[in-house]
Amino acid sequence: MTTKEGVIKYQLDFTLAPPLPPARIAELNAWRKIMYMTALIGQDPNRYGGYGFGNISCRLHATGVPGAQHPFIITGTQTGDCADLSPNDYVVVTGCFPAENRLIATGPVKPSSESLTHGTLYALDSSILWVVHSHSPHIWRHAAALGVPMTGDVAYGTPEMADAVRRMYRDSDMAAQHIFGMAGHEDGIVTFGHTAEEAGFVMLGFLARALQR
Repeated sequence: MTTKEGVIKYQLDFTLAPPLPPARIAELNAWRKIMYMTALIGQDPNRYGGYGFGNISCRLHATGVPGAQHPFIITGTQTGDCADLSPNDYVVVTGCFPAENRLIATGPVKPSSESLTHGTLYALDSSILWVVHSHSPHIWRHAAALGVPMTGDVAYGTPEMADAVRRMYRDSDMAAQHIFGMAGHEDGIVTFGHTAEEAGFVMLGFLARALQR
């Protein structure tokens, strides 16, 4: 199994489908642009082997849906180099099975490599509607001083990472802080919330605090 950044590791049941309407991804796209402008999402030949990094998602339905699944919209794999995304760069994950290392998705592009972690968060709490996964050297290096809960040294996009997230949500103050870091995923920081503003501003707030260190 590869450990390169941005490379899909899970089993994927993917169905090619038309893109979502532009209005459906407008807010998601706006916040993705903010994360790109602050270099929290992007692609840099000098970082992570040149692979794209970071992604953002939101639940497809703000209210509960029948069954145990929580469909969500997420940026497609390897879109980090694009300053502006179109509906063709977003995909719907309709099924997430971390224990089986398996996803079901539909759309014009395959989902981000970190989709298992996004799906794990949505399954943990019905109030979580937005998730941002960034790569921030500033927050990551100062995580202890900033009080950011950190996973153990486990690989991203794996069942082990999903298990670590579930344990931290239960046993740490991660739920209250709306943020955690990935010790085994260089610079990986995740924030989440009920609104885009909550998830986004938590990320930006911690970045501002880290830059003061």
